Amino acid sequence: ALSAKQKAMELQRWKMDEEQRSQETRLTEESAMALIEQEKAKARAAIEAAEASQRLADFEAQKRISAEMTALKEAEERLRSMAAGARESVVRYRRYTIEEIEIGTDHFNEARKVGEGGYGPVYKGHLDHTPVAIKVLRPDAAQGRAQFQQEVEVLSCIRHPNMVLLLGACPEYGCLVYEYMANGSLDDCLFHRGAGGPVLSWQHRFRIAAEIATGLLFLHQAKPEPLVHRDLKPGNILLDRNYVSKISDVGLARLVPPSVADSVTQYRLTATAGTFCYIDPEYQQTGKLGVKSDIYSLGVLLLQVVTARPPMGLTHHVEKAIDAGTFAQMLDVTVKDWPVEEALGYAKLALKCTEMRRRDRPDLATVILPELNRLRN
Repeated sequence: ALSAKQKAMELQRWKMDEEQRSQETRLTEESAMALIEQEKAKARAAIEAAEASQRLADFEAQKRISAEMTALKEAEERLRSMAAGARESVVRYRRYTIEEIEIGTDHFNEARKVGEGGYGPVYKGHLDHTPVAIKVLRPDAAQGRAQFQQEVEVLSCIRHPNMVLLLGACPEYGCLVYEYMANGSLDDCLFHRGAGGPVLSWQHRFRIAAEIATGLLFLHQAKPEPLVHRDLKPGNILLDRNYVSKISDVGLARLVPPSVADSVTQYRLTATAGTFCYIDPEYQQTGKLGVKSDIYSLGVLLLQVVTARPPMGLTHHVEKAIDAGTFAQMLDVTVKDWPVEEALGYAKLALKCTEMRRRDRPDLATVILPELNRLRN
């Protein structure tokens, strides 16, 4: 009985051990199955990621092909528009032959010469039964015909009521044909040179000042980049038969090589006592040209419009007169009915334009032009 009981206990222990072992085996199998499931899930995720990457790569390739096609189309359109532009450029400005210009000026007769600028002489002529002004660029200002033609196309597109209109050109001989301005330059009118027209009233002077500023703002807002005049002065402001003022010599600095343009500026610096007075002092020091360089020239010009005095030391004399309370004596004596208070405000604005540092000069669009328009009105 004892041994049977012992046997039964051993069997019981064995049975429990077996159950424990089978439970461990089951647990091991379950963990193995879970691991397998995890690995399967990872494999599925990897396959899905690979498929997504493939789809993305396909999409990117499609997008690139589409972008290339668009770029190709744009390039073709650009070429077409350039070709169309090239076709148009043939008629964009009138091309004159040297024979036509010689006939129109009586073979550059000295009697027809109406002026001499830094870039060359100007003749009055007749072309197409119309009076015109023909500017002949100095030989050292001539440059490649293609570049000259390109620049003339740009200048012939600059159209504004206060800009002298470029009618055409003879690229081979560097001749530019402009509309003829019957009343000469503002310089002639202020200083009573030549035939001597009527005295400009203060109303006309305020209007002319506003017109010059309007034309200059148009230049400064040109696209793709601003046009800087470089040589704004009364001699380059022309008056038509109704005394409407127009800026001339626009873009001549672009039309000639930089070295010549600079030498012309230097020539003006030394050749005539007055002209260098219009040149921006900061440009003289740094050689950097900007739209504010024209604002300095405009300031000196505006003072001359109301004082009819030479530019040399003009800003200094006006400042002194304002400080001493004698500004009225600076005004042009040929005009008897000056509105002195308004003229004083105008002169103070002009003096701000002639500040030595560019950053201290007022803005043309927001400060100068609104005030000049107010005075004109």
